[in-house]
Order: sequence, then C-alpha cells, then structure tokens
Amino acid sequence: MKISHSILLLALSACGFAQALKPVPVPNPAVAGSIQPNWAVAADGSALLSWVEPTKGGGYTLKYAVRKGAAWSEAHIIATARPFWRHPAEVPGLVSLSDGTLLAHWVEKGKESSEEETIYVSSSIDGVKWTKPLIAHHDHSPVQHGLVSIAASGPKEASLFWLQALKGEDGPVSLMRTVVGADGKEIKEEELDKDTCSCCPTSVANTSKGLLVAYRDHTPKDIRDIAVMRFESGKWSTSKILYPDKWEINACPVNAASAAAKDNRVAIAWYTEADDKPRVQVVFSSDAGTTFSKPTKVNTGDTLGYASTALNSDGGAFVSWIEEGASSASAQVRLISPAGVAGPALKIAEGPRTSLGYPKIVRAGNETWIAWGDAKTGVKTAQLK
Repeated sequence: MKISHSILLLALSACGFAQALKPVPVPNPAVAGSIQPNWAVAADGSALLSWVEPTKGGGYTLKYAVRKGAAWSEAHIIATARPFWRHPAEVPGLVSLSDGTLLAHWVEKGKESSEEETIYVSSSIDGVKWTKPLIAHHDHSPVQHGLVSIAASGPKEASLFWLQALKGEDGPVSLMRTVVGADGKEIKEEELDKDTCSCCPTSVANTSKGLLVAYRDHTPKDIRDIAVMRFESGKWSTSKILYPDKWEINACPVNAASAAAKDNRVAIAWYTEADDKPRVQVVFSSDAGTTFSKPTKVNTGDTLGYASTALNSDGGAFVSWIEEGASSASAQVRLISPAGVAGPALKIAEGPRTSLGYPKIVRAGNETWIAWGDAKTGVKTAQLK
C-alpha cells in the first residue's frame, strides 16, 4: 500500500501527541500581589520575566528577572512610583537588542481624562541602571495611546506597535509604529492602519523576512477580524485579513491575537465569536507570513479567549487560553502540531477571571514557559515539558 508523505506526517504527528503536556511549577522572584506578567528573550536566549508589584508605600514598581540555568537572577527595578495602568490588556514589556541592551515600555493612566493613556519607554545597557522614561508618541493630548507590543527591528533599534484614539473609542483608531533607538529616544513614528478595533492589544513577531504585526481590524460595518501586516524590503505590505471569520460586533472585545515566529515559521492564535461560536483558533505559515493554513480550533470548552502562543522546536505551537467554568475560570494550554493536530488540553490554573490576567507563553532556548496571575500569591510561572 502506498501512503502519501503528507498523510504519513499527519499520522506520526497524531501518534506523538498521545502524551499530555506536563507543567513544572517554578517559583519566581515576584512578591505577593504582583500582576501583569510578561516574557521576553535575552540576547543569550535566556527567559526574561517582567511584572508590576505593589510597594510598601502604596505605589507600584515595574521589575524583571532573568532565568539563568536553574535559577532566577535577583529582581531588578525598571521604574517605580509611577501611575502604571494596571489593566490586564495593558501589559508592560521588554525587548533585548542583539548587544544585550534592554528596552522597556509601559502605559500610564492620566489624571485629566478617564481615557488618557500615555506610553513610556526606558532603556538600560547593564539591566540595572535605566534611563529617564520618555513618551513614545508625538501626540500628548489626553486620549488613549496604548495596547503596545515591541520587537527588535535592527541591531540598535526596536519597534513599538500601539493604538492611538485621537477622537476617542467611537472615532477611527489608528495602528501606529514608533521606532526607538538603543537609548530609548524616538527615531520615527508612522501610521500603519487608519481604522482598527479600539481596545485589543497588538502583537509583533520577527520572521526571517522582517517584522510581522497582528492586530484586530475594524470596518464601517463593525467586522472585527484579525489582520496582519509585514515589513519586507524596507516597506509595509497591505493589511490582510488573516482569516475571514466575519465577526460583527458593535463593541470592542478586548481580545487580541498572539503571534510567534522563528525563521520562516509563524503561528498566530486568536479569539472570535463569529456565528455565535466562541472559539480560539491557530494558523501556521511556512513562508514568513505570506500565506497561512486553515485555522485549527484550540479550545475544548466554553472559552473566554485571551490567547497566547509560542513556537515549538518542531514548528508546532503551544497555545494558551482561558475557559469559563461554572464557578471560576481556568487557564488552559495545548500543543498543536505543524500539521494542525491538537494534543490533549492541560489545565494550568483555576481561579477568578480577573486574577488570571492574560496568561503568557514564551519559548526561550529549548524551554517553554508560561506565566499567569493568582489572586493570593501573585504571579505564577511554570515550565511546560
């Protein structure tokens, strides 16, 4: 009997997925009450964990630590005593440039208006001393500037992608890009899309051909599907809908896409309620985001979304999401093979939806990590094996 190569690969993938993922809890330096965990990868491949924690005086401090081998470094302060916007969708972030320089971003809540949000950037050569925070956008009016993602876009620069609502959430909201140097100072700012969903975080990944940004788009008919743009050969591609869910909703779902990439391989996971069927889906690309596969459904129960993804060493993807239970919510994770075969779902944590936050996954070297929030203990972390 002759068996096609693709069928054989699919069968092998399915067999290999019979074994469930195993989470190994790993304590981290974040104190009780910490929130907004996020990941980055250092220049040497180590995992960087950042978070916001309460201080004794009643304020908050943005910190990070590096996972070196089997231990964490001490927690380093990035910024303190600032009005951090402590919303699960407005998570501060880090990026490491190739020379080890770190750039951090966060959003602060203003006093003049309930809609005022300002993005700040700070940099550090040694990871201990940080520059004076600088505003990352030209407009300083009391409107929304936020929902940031960041990626290195050159040996001595990084690109921040964010949303700007000059006319409020009811007016057109723009997808923006700010390029900053290793010193945290702005190099340039540009508008990429004039009409996007107003309160869904952006996500950016570095492919072999350049940056790829994923975000929730918006049409005059209130269709809010995920779109992608690619930066190749010095210019941006036209915005393209990732998959036509055709989700029509006259509100902002605060539920974004998550993109991950390595070389030509890209995975993007997202949430939709199109056709009144809430679901988390993931697609793959083997050509740096030029084309994508058909979606694979990820969730197994009633999902609330909030997807995060990281590529595995074989080109598959770890995807996490939140499911709704009878009395609480749960953070789940699943490994999807490159052929779109879904492995067993694993419950990572259970608790109130608000305390879980936005669970985040990262692939650092040969390790995969997940972080989430806990109402009693703060930020929790585990390695997925």
